[in-house]
Amino acid sequence: MTESKGLSKRPRKATSPAKTSGASEGVAPESGAPEAPPRISTAASESSAPKLSPREAAVEGLMRLAAEQPWNDIEIGDIAREAGLTLAELRDLFPSKGAVLGWLTRIIDRKVLEGDLSGLEEEPTRERLFDVLMRRLDAMEPYKPALQRIAYALRGEPLSMLALNGVMLNSHRYMLAAAGIDTEGPLGQLKLQGVVIAFARVTQVWLDDDDPALARTMARLDKEIRNGERIMERAEDARRLTAPLRALGRAFLDRRPRGRRSRDGDETDPAAAI
Repeated sequence: MTESKGLSKRPRKATSPAKTSGASEGVAPESGAPEAPPRISTAASESSAPKLSPREAAVEGLMRLAAEQPWNDIEIGDIAREAGLTLAELRDLFPSKGAVLGWLTRIIDRKVLEGDLSGLEEEPTRERLFDVLMRRLDAMEPYKPALQRIAYALRGEPLSMLALNGVMLNSHRYMLAAAGIDTEGPLGQLKLQGVVIAFARVTQVWLDDDDPALARTMARLDKEIRNGERIMERAEDARRLTAPLRALGRAFLDRRPRGRRSRDGDETDPAAAI
């Protein structure tokens, strides 16, 4: 997929404010002109805005704090106060600060999945994935200042990065589903982990990309997707070559005697091996 094509598919909204009418600027309307509708007060417009759920309020509060101070300086009490919650209410919602951060991925997932994805099924796989992941970055944009600080703080914490990888595996399973890409089976797991690693690399570029057109970010995303395609082609070739060996292994296992029942008559749950 070419970069210019990606830009044409994703027009960005203009951010310049609309011009006010002459009546709103204090200029008397011309005679015979219809009377301007009354203004809606700020208080009324705020009251009509959808109210955040307690979980969303906690996430938004954490993001506001993280945009202004180091990640390691934020305490759970700070999050509760910023979100307008008591400590007891926050404890019922989240076990830790990291869990609040993890919920942000669900908010981002929902924004992407609730968007208009019609027409993507007609595009090649590469372009479908490109579009979905760029939509994800668009949904992350309001939280960019906070994510810059958080990414810097977590870079030197391997346990935190491992936990975050697990969160992102669940998240990107839905991103690949939105792009019409299978994630079941051994190759599906490889695709899933591959896109998590690739998106992490793209995010590092995105965090430092101040260009409104995100040219560097889109170029890196296109490169990562193409690299992933080559890796999957090799993996599929290897799977075909090793198919006879895997068939022999399954035949050998099928000939092994079945395990005895346990004393209470229950058998091991096969779902435990999934």
